[in-house]
Amino acid sequence: MNDKAQGLIHVVEDDANVARLITGTLERFGYRHAVFSSGGDFLRQLRAQAPDLAILDLGLPDMDGMEVLQQLRNRYRFGLLIATGRVDTYDRVMGLELGADDYVVKPFEPRELIARVRSILRRYQPEPQIDDSSLRVAAFAGWRFECATHRLVSPDGVEDTLSLAESQLLTAFLERPNQILSREQLLSGRDVSALDRSIDLRVSRLRKRFEQGGHSGKFIKTVYGAGYLLAATVSWS
Repeated sequence: MNDKAQGLIHVVEDDANVARLITGTLERFGYRHAVFSSGGDFLRQLRAQAPDLAILDLGLPDMDGMEVLQQLRNRYRFGLLIATGRVDTYDRVMGLELGADDYVVKPFEPRELIARVRSILRRYQPEPQIDDSSLRVAAFAGWRFECATHRLVSPDGVEDTLSLAESQLLTAFLERPNQILSREQLLSGRDVSALDRSIDLRVSRLRKRFEQGGHSGKFIKTVYGAGYLLAATVSWS
């Protein structure tokens, strides 16, 4: 894949030295970029142009990075990579819960940064339209899921729109119901570290979608030491 065709990356980082490290790495691999030293400047720029991916520091001078994440996921759809020096696992977990696609901890190796950037950008590439399979609708356990619109409809008719990552995860389950799927299978062969448990957090977020409104997400089962399983009958139309 040609990195120069990947599009624009916004770097939201108030530490000038870290920003230079990130942008220098991006330049070496052929990525275009813009740098913002505050959350406010970044959010204002989005009104004119949204990037293909944003690398976001959580410790910004004018607002908390978590607040920026919430605003982004409520209004925009592009890749989000957290770059943080915070050692508390809670911050990283909360960032993923709020919709970030991945995180990298400072100090980081340039190649690790690029590997995570590439992985996220691949998720947001439009899928080739070969047939009408993307128009399929899955029915399971009283729920309906529309692949093309990412729309999830509850048994009592309440509609919700899933994020891209959530939709890809649910589709993987629905295409192979009642089968144990490993973390690698659920990531569809994307870059994954043996120590990276972000897929577990994505499954947790997906379960919470089903639990809204007093429903149950227990049909997504954890098979300890093996992966996850969707325990439901699925019909496609």
